[in-house]
Formats: sequence, structure tokens, C-alpha cells
Amino acid sequence: MEKRIFLASPHMSKEGYEQKYVKEAFDTNWIAPLGENVNKFEEELAEYVGAKHAAALSAGTSAMHMALKATGVKEGDIVFCSSLTFSATVNPVTYENATPVFIDSEEETWNMDPKALERAFEKYPNPKAVIVAHLYGTPAKMDEIVEICKKHNVTLIEDAAESLGATYKGKQTGTFGKYGIFSFNGNKIITTSGGGMLVSDDEERIQKVRFWSTQAREKARHYEHKEIGYNYRMSNICAGIGRGQLKVLDERIKQKTEIYKRYKEAFKDIPEIKIQPVPENTRSNHWLSAFVLDKNSKVKPNDIMDALDAENIESRPVWKPMNMQPVFAKCDFISACDGERSIGQRLFENGICLPSDTKMTEEEQNAVIDVIKRLF
Repeated sequence: MEKRIFLASPHMSKEGYEQKYVKEAFDTNWIAPLGENVNKFEEELAEYVGAKHAAALSAGTSAMHMALKATGVKEGDIVFCSSLTFSATVNPVTYENATPVFIDSEEETWNMDPKALERAFEKYPNPKAVIVAHLYGTPAKMDEIVEICKKHNVTLIEDAAESLGATYKGKQTGTFGKYGIFSFNGNKIITTSGGGMLVSDDEERIQKVRFWSTQAREKARHYEHKEIGYNYRMSNICAGIGRGQLKVLDERIKQKTEIYKRYKEAFKDIPEIKIQPVPENTRSNHWLSAFVLDKNSKVKPNDIMDALDAENIESRPVWKPMNMQPVFAKCDFISACDGERSIGQRLFENGICLPSDTKMTEEEQNAVIDVIKRLF
């Protein structure tokens, strides 16, 4: 194919909503720092997900760092984290010199296994926080995870970077825990080119995060600092893009869902392929459509990715679990299995993320499907 088919790329609205808000920022000379777009983006995003307060930040990673700091995570603390995720979920734990302990996945959502989480509490009774990631836009088993965290009186932080707009029993991801974080990186379901958001119902903590994120500058005529701060706030230009993108979020979810359904239908007669499941009472935003191959499949993930790459089609493996990453080799891991490869390892070794770009035409998706079907 001459035109490359991407995994996921930015998709601006055809109505030009983003340009309208960015133009307003230029016309009023509120380029940076902050401005009306930042204030409104915080309000509009919070309203969309059903949170009371939000802080617009420079990245989802910044939002996670601020969530941990707002929780009071410090040196020596233990934080339970989803293992099957991108490293940005976990890296901020180390910024505060805390220790991540990784929790395995379960097969029904590919997310944190509540049973493994319970076992983690048996081994480490007093963690400071639990971070659960909603993988590829599919919500984790939040009833069980919330109940476990309440029972042990520990703060729950949701990494909803991939799952904006996804719901569990009608409630938006990012709003089950004390804090929820979202990402607007260029490949996410909506983008601000780069940016993130922290949401919470705790107004005081969100105000504190805004303070820390603007270099912890005290209210004085001169530059006065009593705490260490960070340059983490979102620019008014990026927030303008975000406001425009938020207007088409529901449309993007619909498009992503249609992509997922076409893949599911196309591969239903290939027994070696199992697409990421979506449990009942759950709505995924289907940020990325992914499948796992049966361990006995003669066709391997690299065979598929090589064949797609030869046709100028982008695909990727499922995330490599954090417990398998060299940088976290000394960290503990609570497996969902006894004496065999973990669920996360199996998903990584046999899983593939397929092109899920909302600009991809149905004909282009059929080309992706045809390449894969020919291998079987």
C-alpha cells in the first residue's frame, strides 16, 4: 500500500472546533501560561466524565505523578500497580522514591486481577496506593477492585489514559477511585498534541495539584517558594485543541467501536484468534483493537506483524508487562497463576494490537483483515 495505515493517529474534527478555540487564544493573546481554554477544558472534561474537579496538565504522566503526590506517596512506600500497561503508569512511582509491586492480569478483561490484588495485600498489608490501568480502553473489574481497596483503606488511582469515555456499569472510568488520570497524547482517542488531566471529587487536592504544577509559587509579589514545584500545567493553546476534540469524542468512540466489531466479525471463524473481550455491563472505547493467538497457533505474532509491515500497515505487540522490564527487575510481582507463565506474559507473547485509526476507511481495514486471513 502506498498510503501507510497507522495504529492510531490524531484526528481533528471536520467542523474545525479546535481551530476556533485556538484562534480565540491567539486573538486574546492568551497563548501561555494558562487562560480561558484551560479553565473551560477542565470544567468540560470533568462534566463529561462526572467528576467534580479537574486539573489540566502537560501529560498523563504528570497527572499520575500529581495523583501520587496528592495521595502522600513518599520514599519507602509500596504502591500496587497493574503490570500489563505502558511504563508511564508506573514511572511516577519511582519519582517519589516509592516501590512498585506489580499485579498480574485476568483473562476476562486483560486488566488487574482482583484475586492477585488480594494476594498482594496478604504479602504487603499496608501499601500507600493501588494503580489500576484500563487496558486499550476496556474497563477493569471495578466492583471487586473498589471493594478490596475500601476493605484495606487504601487510595485507588485509575490510569484511564487509554479509556476516556469507557464505562463500567454506566459509570465513567477515571471516577471510581480517589483520582483518575487521562492522557491526550497524539495517539489517544482525543488529543491536545500532548497533555493530560487529573480528576477528583476532592477540591482541596486538585487546587493543591494546580499549585504544585505551577512551580509551587506562593502568593507574593516576589517569587516565594516553600515547597518543590513542577512545570506541569497545560498551555492555553493545547487546551483549545482539547476543547474542540472533546466535542467529537462520542463520534470517535462510535468509530473505534465499529472498527472493533469489523475485526471481531472478520476473525470469528479463525479459532486461533481471540479478540480482547468486553464483559457484560461494560462499554469499552476500543482505543486499540487487540487480539491474542492461541498458544498452539502455527501462525505467530511476528508472522502477522511482518506481513502487515510488508504492506505498509502498522501494528504492535501487546504491552510488555512491567515485571518483565529490565528497569523493574528488582520489583516484586504477584502472579495470577501458580507455577506457570503469568497471564500478562501470555498476553504479551501472543498478543497483537491492530490498526484502529479513526481515519482508516473500511476498505483499508479490509486490506488489514485480508493480510491476516491469508496467513491462516
